[in-house]
Amino acid sequence: MIRKFDFLVIGSGIAGMSFALKVAHKGSVALICKAGLEEANTYFAQGGIASVTNLKVDNFEKHIHDTMVAGDWISDRAAVEKVVRNAPAQIEQLIQWGVNFDKKEDGEFDLHREGGHSEFRILHHKDNTGAEIQTSLIEEVKRHPNITVFTNFYAVEIITQHHLGIIVTRHTPGIKCYGAYVLNEATGEVDTFLSKVTVMATGGCEAVYRHTTNPLVATGDGIAMVYRAKGIVKDMEFIQFHPTALYHPGDRPSFLITEAMRGYGGVLRNLAGEEFMQKYDPRLSLAPRDIVARAIDSEMKQRGEDHVFLDVTHKDPEETKKHFPNIYKKCLSLGIDITKDYIPVAPAAHYLCGGIKVDLDGQSSIKRLYALGECSCTGLHGGNRLASNSLIEAIVYADSAARHALSVLDRYDFNEDIPEWNAEGTMNNEERILITQSMKEVNQIMEAYVGIVRSNLRLVRAWNRLDILYEETERLFKRVKASREICELRNMINVGYLITRQAMERKESRGLHYTIDYPHAKRTEEEQAL
Repeated sequence: MIRKFDFLVIGSGIAGMSFALKVAHKGSVALICKAGLEEANTYFAQGGIASVTNLKVDNFEKHIHDTMVAGDWISDRAAVEKVVRNAPAQIEQLIQWGVNFDKKEDGEFDLHREGGHSEFRILHHKDNTGAEIQTSLIEEVKRHPNITVFTNFYAVEIITQHHLGIIVTRHTPGIKCYGAYVLNEATGEVDTFLSKVTVMATGGCEAVYRHTTNPLVATGDGIAMVYRAKGIVKDMEFIQFHPTALYHPGDRPSFLITEAMRGYGGVLRNLAGEEFMQKYDPRLSLAPRDIVARAIDSEMKQRGEDHVFLDVTHKDPEETKKHFPNIYKKCLSLGIDITKDYIPVAPAAHYLCGGIKVDLDGQSSIKRLYALGECSCTGLHGGNRLASNSLIEAIVYADSAARHALSVLDRYDFNEDIPEWNAEGTMNNEERILITQSMKEVNQIMEAYVGIVRSNLRLVRAWNRLDILYEETERLFKRVKASREICELRNMINVGYLITRQAMERKESRGLHYTIDYPHAKRTEEEQAL
């Protein structure tokens, strides 16, 4: 089946939905969701969204400086300034769309502070800010007559000149995107979605790791599709491991214990009950995530233990329950009363700082294709994302991409020459075990060899193992009918390869990429200014 829309948006988090809402008044929009509308990383973001709002103590320069410091001074300054300076206007937009941020009795925002921030500037809704934003946007999207939502539709490939029989390489100038081939899981057929503008907003790739806080739909689909289409992908080595995921063996994804809990006064302890962050950083438990994650990893390895503790038992119990109701409820369901008991935590893959390279308007290296949110690499995060900068990045860039797309929409038309998907192939039940087992292997390889601490030897081993899986999976893909499972496996292998390769290419320890073979090279502010 051939479907035509002015705008094709692949992904239903804050980036995809806010873009859709900002362009729908000018054209038809298809919003592709591989699962339900709620199944996006945005929904699971607990902590909040960073923006300068309290001008009595805070300002843009402080937020810019904090972002540059966290990014190990390799963030793109233009991207940082763009996000920080445009943040307040987009906060107002979210409020207009029905998002309720917590306020104090005097009507001012109840701001949190998180690791790496010099001021209290995190707007939040209790400890489920992402869910509040996601549900508000969903209601707006459902009300808009020009937006058609396709749930349980899975994008398989973006369409370029390659599908017209033209040879496309990484050196081909002017690669264009004409839409995407999308699997309708209800029918098992791959439909052709033609578009004037396509937006990739597919989120991250942390499901390539065994331990992750992300929903398991985060298989790096958009990044892998763009890479296969010869688009530029950058900074994939910078995977952020959240230091404090709830340690409960068997849970996948892991339940997130928000960084705001450390900002609230939580203290990290080893299993003997001893504080340990003083050995690693003068900021103690409020150090940036990469430092805290490595510290916890070091403690666990030195002591041969599977987790550490986060302690908020010294805080007022009622205040703790008020600020973190969902964490309190989740832990209580496992027999942990966080007002009295230490919380067992361990690092888990949480956020990708790299992705599809885009400019200040969210345009990728492929014409007519934008990338927004976690799947994109704007340059904002550099070597490490500052806490709560991701949601604001997504909506600021969605706004810029929407403005740019609307300004050029009239120049584009549908490419009617695109062939429909070749649906040859069959899959029987015996072959599904090949896919599920290979997925487990990817998880094990990435966890063991491309995790928080790396080495040249580990990376080479990962590369070799992934290469075998790649060859096996490509052979399988060519002889079976397209399914979500086989496509997700292909994408996971592609993304695992990109993380590994770009980690091998970075011959230093920098930001989130830490290797025992190179000393940690931290660029000072003075060096950055030169």
